[in-house]
Amino acid sequence: MRFHRASQSFAFTKLLPALLCFTAFTSAAVAADLKPIFDGKSFAGWTQRGGKASYAVENETIVGTTVKGTDNSFMCTEKEYGDFTLDLEVNADKGLNSGVQIRSRAYEKETTYPFGNKVLKIPAGRVHGYQVEVDHRPERRWSGGIYEEARRDWLNPIGTNSPASQAFKFGGWNHYHVECIGDSIKTWVNDMPAADLVDSETLSGFIGLQVHNSDTSGLKVRFRNIRLADLGRHEWKPLPVRPEFEGAHIIGQGDWKLEDGVVHGTHRAADPEHGHLVTDQTVDDFTIRFKFKSVKGNSGFYFRSEEKGSAGMSGFQAEVDPVNDVGGLYETSGRAWVIKPSVDDVKKYFRPQDWNTMTVSAHGKRIVVHVNGYKSAELLNDSGRTEGKLALQLHGGQDVEVYFKDFEMLAKVE
Repeated sequence: MRFHRASQSFAFTKLLPALLCFTAFTSAAVAADLKPIFDGKSFAGWTQRGGKASYAVENETIVGTTVKGTDNSFMCTEKEYGDFTLDLEVNADKGLNSGVQIRSRAYEKETTYPFGNKVLKIPAGRVHGYQVEVDHRPERRWSGGIYEEARRDWLNPIGTNSPASQAFKFGGWNHYHVECIGDSIKTWVNDMPAADLVDSETLSGFIGLQVHNSDTSGLKVRFRNIRLADLGRHEWKPLPVRPEFEGAHIIGQGDWKLEDGVVHGTHRAADPEHGHLVTDQTVDDFTIRFKFKSVKGNSGFYFRSEEKGSAGMSGFQAEVDPVNDVGGLYETSGRAWVIKPSVDDVKKYFRPQDWNTMTVSAHGKRIVVHVNGYKSAELLNDSGRTEGKLALQLHGGQDVEVYFKDFEMLAKVE
């Protein structure tokens, strides 16, 4: 998150005080030295997880071989990585699905993960997390896409007829390049851009080389020239709301209170004017998440907005509502609905009359909104504003009651 002052590095000490500023990276910015994480001779620094496929080192190459009847198997780094660039080459036999796990985890005890309206159970020892796909099926050509192993399934599939899908060479060596910086995950296959995902559900974890389960024994996948540049990490930093809403101001009608760290907003239907709690400062790029509970009436999280227009604020709004359109993108005094989620999608991820988690990522011309781990809106190459104030809304002419808490910002750890 950056604010418009002379310096780019300072704390947001007002409504949502950031401890560290978010640094946006490009491919050029992460052109760091790649160092081998496989010594070419042994599995020093690696450990096998999951199933019982066979792994061996042959000619400075990790060779994984299927064993019939076993689960997905993974040769994993013992070290965890947050932000990094990763280069490697992979060659899979015909008929064998594989993949490269990044920012992945496995726990000793069964864990749960709330996803939309579901609670997913992850068994003890089960490797789960982002996977860069190595797909053996010519009819799919999804290699380079991002699948989330044992959790949310496909996050960024590759179109079968896209240039990226055609880059993968069946039966030969393929060069994979991966960049993970903050909530940005990008992949390349044989120098062709493939996946471009914005997702912040997991910010660090191990690297894993997969041998997918198979009904046939003896199929092989090979990995070599595995190199990585460790670029540190990003973390969620709490953004506590200050007493008396220091650093923010109230406009319009409605009532705002701070109750044990929770922002409580109410509005009466008899009052026609909208109400907003607005930051004093202007913000451009950021990734923020928070929890909200909408009891009644319409609300929203404003960003890249300014104080003008009949509604009091003009700009982007990530929708907050007790029933409809939650997680959609609306532009007040502009294009109105930019992305309006379907009723069926909202039912998949929204928990009415309960606490929900919203994540808003706005970097450059790209905006992505998640609700409870489910991507509800994504806007690419947007032609609209790229900076403005943040605000919480109480809709005019409605009885509104809404709660906000646990504001956090994604920040680079120095």
